Amino acid sequence: MPSATKTTARPAGTTPGRRSRTPAPGLFLTLIAVCSAVTAANIYLAAPLLSLMARDFGSTPSAVAWIASVAQLGYAVGLLFFAPLGDSANRRRLVAGLTMVTAVALAASATAPGVTALAVAMFVASAATVIPQLLVPLVAERAPADRRARHVAAVIAGLFAGIVAARVLGGLAGQAFGWRWVFGGAAVLTLVLGLATALVLPSQRRREGPLFAGLAALPSVLRHSPDLWRACVRQAGMFGAWSALWTSLALLLTGPEYGLSTATAGLFGLFGLTASAVAPLAGGLVDRFGAARVVRSAYLLAAVSVPLFWLGGHLLIALFAAAIAVHAALVASHVANQTLALTATSTPATANTAYVVAGFAGGAGASALAGYAFSHFGWGGVCGVAGVWLLLGWGVTAVRR
Repeated sequence: MPSATKTTARPAGTTPGRRSRTPAPGLFLTLIAVCSAVTAANIYLAAPLLSLMARDFGSTPSAVAWIASVAQLGYAVGLLFFAPLGDSANRRRLVAGLTMVTAVALAASATAPGVTALAVAMFVASAATVIPQLLVPLVAERAPADRRARHVAAVIAGLFAGIVAARVLGGLAGQAFGWRWVFGGAAVLTLVLGLATALVLPSQRRREGPLFAGLAALPSVLRHSPDLWRACVRQAGMFGAWSALWTSLALLLTGPEYGLSTATAGLFGLFGLTASAVAPLAGGLVDRFGAARVVRSAYLLAAVSVPLFWLGGHLLIALFAAAIAVHAALVASHVANQTLALTATSTPATANTAYVVAGFAGGAGASALAGYAFSHFGWGGVCGVAGVWLLLGWGVTAVRR
């Protein structure tokens, strides 16, 4: 397998642009990581606030739970239509435009008079908040070849930190100030950081072409890049295993075996901070040993976490160890696979779209199957789904040349 640190060609249709507004590399990377954290958090804001929304609208949490799914659907649509534009559109203008749309939609969410209006606003906000997936290819493109994975890992660490903040801090802020203030604050943060990031992005002149050419090119890009195809399938398997376990964990913790409250069970989201610590380490390992060896090690660690999760059905300490292990495996795999995906073709934004959508699809499918498995076979069935997803993710790529 080619090393993930090979030098890539400049994306087709671009010419060098002015870099006079670009700050020092460290400050530039930090700003992108923080912007990615804030914008990624927007997708998950609704989940910890559902009970507060239900109370405000005179409903029940189960009746408004579908709003969280609407946000995921909006993000998937945004990935397909907006993320590939990074190969053809001026990134500075694109990020600025999406930032303003996201901020307006979040403000509309904060003032929504009912569930339907809130769902529409959340769909728009989530579809436009794909800014991190426009920034990751840029980071990989500008990074030195021997430090590319570490730069990508810094952005990934920001992404996971934003997800944890949305789930933990979002819930605490909503309890203290109300859910509408959480969306209002997110709108302000998104606007400030998004526009600040857009301002320092390098300006590139790009040749005109069909607006959604990147979306149309996805099947061809996958077909002609075995490395990209392998990264997509392996991350779909890894993210699917993680999603099956993590989305069903609250059912175990609040069930008769442990009987924890929803708030206490939600604190398990703090294990996501493992990602922020593991990402830089994984980036260094990818730069030194290559993506293939890191992904192999991540899969082995995930395979160990599955029986630990099964044991955690009755033993809390095993659940702690399993949560740390599966997060470390997910992030290490993500850093390695995404770095490989970004360097596999001359159209990194399109390749990144294929990669993220594949992982999203693997996670969604496993989550749906895990819910069915828990209802019929209990926690052991969920662990079985995770194990099968890992076997599929590795086995399919191992047998195809």
